[in-house]
Amino acid sequence: MNSGNANCCNGDQGMRDALAMTVLASEGIGTPEGQVLVASTGVIGAPLPMEKVREAMPTLLEALSPEGMMDCATSIMTTDTVPKVVTRQGELGGRPFTVTGMIKGAGMIRPDMATMLCFIMTDAEAEPECLKRVLVRSTDLSFNRATIDGDTSTNDTVLLMANGVSGAVVKGPEAEKTFQSLLDDVCISLTRAMVRDGEGVNTLVELKVVGAASDEDALRIADTVAHSPLVKTAIFGRDANWGRIMGAAGRAGVAFDPDKIDISFDDVRVVNGGRGSGAEAEARAAKVMNRPEIALTIDLNMGVGTAAMLTCDFSVEYVKINADYRS
Repeated sequence: MNSGNANCCNGDQGMRDALAMTVLASEGIGTPEGQVLVASTGVIGAPLPMEKVREAMPTLLEALSPEGMMDCATSIMTTDTVPKVVTRQGELGGRPFTVTGMIKGAGMIRPDMATMLCFIMTDAEAEPECLKRVLVRSTDLSFNRATIDGDTSTNDTVLLMANGVSGAVVKGPEAEKTFQSLLDDVCISLTRAMVRDGEGVNTLVELKVVGAASDEDALRIADTVAHSPLVKTAIFGRDANWGRIMGAAGRAGVAFDPDKIDISFDDVRVVNGGRGSGAEAEARAAKVMNRPEIALTIDLNMGVGTAAMLTCDFSVEYVKINADYRS
């Protein structure tokens, strides 16, 4: 894992450097090169300082430890402010198993992941096809339902690895369902931690769209509102400006009746049947928006379609961080 240099747009030299890293690691730990996976994130277009990598490798190999998880999570931080590790335990066939994940990412985050490196490990046994299947499902529910700034990068990576040492086996529909549930929990928890620690973030927003004609319609509206700069800046200003939410929902390309829509911040309803609830309700909503985590619910009152996304405010600090990123 290389954090700080994307090793992207470096042409053939970038590929040679990536392969060289796999050789250095595989020789050091005695495993085939094809079992070493490379992940990089950071500045685009800067050559990797391979001499530093070569010089550091013996020290890195010597420092390997079963207790090294937090050191690893800390080492890959860039604009993150805290390391992020989540562990959950379950049971399959009477045998306990563990799923542990670490993640870094604080900016250039939106669905399709982005500047995110995520490594998930389990001591359960599972076939690669099963692991891919459950990881795709969990990713769609978690990393692909989060946005910090609506931007993406070149180097998103999420890996799920299983070593089977617990003796628990993921085989058959029921076992896969059990494992899926635990993996979902880990991925969603990591996503929340990532957005909460986003660049310049003050407020994490759990955005829910309910009452849509379909889940697809609900997701389109949730995605549009979650990415709206006007909505995000209003959240930063603690302004319950529901007109911006209505406007974003209206341009999502989904048909709905604006006279039926309800909008709430936590338990404070600021729009009822397409009409504002008044200054007093907006003042109470503004107080709710001072909390570090809030729920924003949009009810279309048209059907049973639902969708959820995690978003956040857009702050002055975000602009400062990204104006000075390379310096």
